[in-house]
Formats: sequence, C-alpha cells, structure tokens
Amino acid sequence: MRFDFRTSSDVNADRVALFSPAARLHETKGVGAPRSRHLPRHPSIRLLDAVLRLAGGHGELVSHAERPWASATFSGTRHTITLLFNGTDGAAAGEEFLASLPEHEFTIPGQLVADAAVSEVTHVTLPVERMVVECDLLLLADV
Repeated sequence: MRFDFRTSSDVNADRVALFSPAARLHETKGVGAPRSRHLPRHPSIRLLDAVLRLAGGHGELVSHAERPWASATFSGTRHTITLLFNGTDGAAAGEEFLASLPEHEFTIPGQLVADAAVSEVTHVTLPVERMVVECDLLLLADV
C-alpha cells in the first residue's frame, strides 16, 4: 500500500500537507489533537509518528509505502518513507535525521525495527534550500 501526500504538480512549499509540522501543532483539533488512550493505533501510524518526531518537527511526510515481508523465521512489513525538509533550518534538521536514523532505537509496542536505512537523498539549494530523504525501515512482529 502506498500513500502519496503530494503530487508531482504540487511543488508549492508554502502549502500545508496533512503530516506537515504545521498540521501537527494543533492543540485541540486535527492531526495533532490528543488521542484517547483506549483507541489502539496501528504499528504503521506509530512508526510514522516516531520517524516524524526523529525529524525534529522539520520533516514533512511526502509518501509512505508499506509491503509485507517474511523470512523463514520472521514476518513483518517493509516501509519506505519519504520526507521533505524545507529551508536552511529544515536542511540542517535533515542532516541530523540522516545521521541519527540508522542507530535510533524505536519504541513501538509489539514491534521491532530491525533495519532503518537512508536509501536516497536529494538536496537542492536554489531557489530555496530543500532536502528530500527516502528511508527504508523493516518492522518485525515481536513475538
């Protein structure tokens, strides 16, 4: 399953996407609103939340793809996540994200992040500094 939060014709950096830092800042409504503790969250949503937190509030979710994965002894899902970092501060946060992702210890109940790697980085400095980071994460069911 793949979700694209921007289209190729939508390149305006001023637009607010669903998972952009601005959308997550709502204190009482919307995406950033507090969740009821008795509603379970899917591991994919927990993973996206953890990755966006690791991005330090500067990363905007562009796309997320999830595919089933299995070996002889393990099963889980492989996730491809694309983030956009805008501006000088965003690019600096993107650099920190690149350095910290491979060694980050994710805490997702019932799941284990077995592998987290950056697969592609596109860094553009003109007309506005932007960094697009694509990363692959392997999420295994912790039994």
